[in-house]
Amino acid sequence: MLAVLRNRTYRHLFTAQVIALIGTGLATVALGLLAYDIAGADAGSVLGTALAIKMVAYVAIAPVVGAIADRLPRRALMVSADLIRAGVALFLPFVDQVWQVYVLVFLLQSASATFTPTFQAVIPDVLPEERDYTRALSMSRLAYDLESLFSPALAAALLSVITYNWLFTGTMLGFLASAALVVSATLPESAASTAPRTGGAYAKATAGTRLFFTVPRLRALLALNLAVAAASAMVTVNSVVYVRDFLGRSEGAVPLALGAYGAGSMVVALVLPRVLDRVPDRVVMLRGALLLAVVFAALWVITAAPGGSWRWPALLGVWAAFGAACSAVLTPTGRLIRRSAPPEERTAAFAAQFSLSHGCWLLTYPLAGWLGAAAGLPSAVLSLGVIALASGLLAARLWPSRETAPIEHEHAHLPAEHPHLTDATRAGSGWRHSHRPLPDGLHAQP
Repeated sequence: MLAVLRNRTYRHLFTAQVIALIGTGLATVALGLLAYDIAGADAGSVLGTALAIKMVAYVAIAPVVGAIADRLPRRALMVSADLIRAGVALFLPFVDQVWQVYVLVFLLQSASATFTPTFQAVIPDVLPEERDYTRALSMSRLAYDLESLFSPALAAALLSVITYNWLFTGTMLGFLASAALVVSATLPESAASTAPRTGGAYAKATAGTRLFFTVPRLRALLALNLAVAAASAMVTVNSVVYVRDFLGRSEGAVPLALGAYGAGSMVVALVLPRVLDRVPDRVVMLRGALLLAVVFAALWVITAAPGGSWRWPALLGVWAAFGAACSAVLTPTGRLIRRSAPPEERTAAFAAQFSLSHGCWLLTYPLAGWLGAAAGLPSAVLSLGVIALASGLLAARLWPSRETAPIEHEHAHLPAEHPHLTDATRAGSGWRHSHRPLPDGLHAQP
C-alpha cells in the first residue's frame, strides 16, 4: 500500500491532508474548551449549534465549489482554502461572543468544503492506475481513522504544558504547512479546464447532484451514505451515553469505545486493496451496508439485555464491527465516482458526494440524540437500525448486479480537441472509441 507514496505529487498531497487533519483535530478539542469559557454550562448547546453550522456549510458550499472549481487553478483553490482556515484559527483565541464562534466556524467549514472535494478530484488524475488509486483511497481512510485516535491524545499531551488557546496556533501552523505542501506539488491539468463551457450557474452547481440521481450505482451510493450515517451517528452521538450512563464506566472508557470503532475501520482499510483486486466494488459495499443492520441487531441485544460484565467487551466488539462495516462502504466510494463521472465532471461529482453524504449525517445526528434522550436507547437503536437495513436493501435494488460492458460508439459532432476524445480514433466524419456508458449528455443513459 505504501508504494503509492513513491509518487512525489501524491506524497506531498497526502502529507498535506494528514497535517491538516491533525490541525482540525486540535481545533475540535480547543473549540470545546473555548465554548465552555464563553458559555459555561451552555457549552453543549453552543457546540451542538456549531456542529449543525458545520453540516450546513458542507451541504450548501460543496455544490457551489463543484460549479466553479473547473474554471479555477486547483492548486490555487486548495491553497486559498488552507489560508482561510489558517486565518480563522488565528482569530479564534480572541473571540468572546458566541455569535463570533458561529461566524468563524462557518468560514472554517466552508473552506474545508472547498478543499476536500477538490483534493478528492485531483487524486484520480495524479494516480490514473486503478490499483494505485485504490491504495490511495485506503491510505486516506487510514488517515481519518488515525487522526481520530492521535489528535485527542496529542491535544491532551499539549494541554499538560500549555493553555488551550495555543492549540489554535498548532491548527494554524498545520494549515499553513498543508498550503506549502500543495504549492510544492506539481498537479496534472484537469480535463474540465479545457472542456467547452456549457450551462448556467445553476446547472453547473447542480451538475454533480443530477449525476447522482441519473446513474443507477450513484443512486445506490446515496442509499449507502444514509446507512453509514445511521451507524456513525449512533457511535458519535451515543458513545458517551452508553459508556457513562448505560454501563456506568469512567470517562477514560469513552476514548476506548471510540478507539474500537477506529480500529475496526483501519483493519478493513488495510485489507481492502487486496480484496478489491479480486472482488467487485458492488459486493464489498453492499455486504458492508447489510452488515450494519446485523450489527445494529447485536447492539439492540446488548441494550435490551439485563446487566452483566459481558456488555462492556460486547459493546467494544459492536463498535469495532460498525467501524469495519462503514469502512467497507466508504473506502471504495472514490472508485465508484471515478468510474461513473467523465473527467470533466469529476470535481462536481466529488462535491456532490461530499454535500449529499453530509446531508445524511445532518439528518441522523440529531435523530440519534433526540431519540436516545426522549425515547431511550433501545428506540434509537431500533429506529437507526431500520434506516440502515432499508438503505442497504434499497442500494442492492438500485445497483444493477451486472455492470454494463464497454460499448464501442462514434461521436460525430464533437470537436477534435474535446477532452472526451483523448483515446478516440478518427472514423469517417466522427471519432470512435469504447467505454462504459456515461450520463454526461454525450451518450445514452445507462
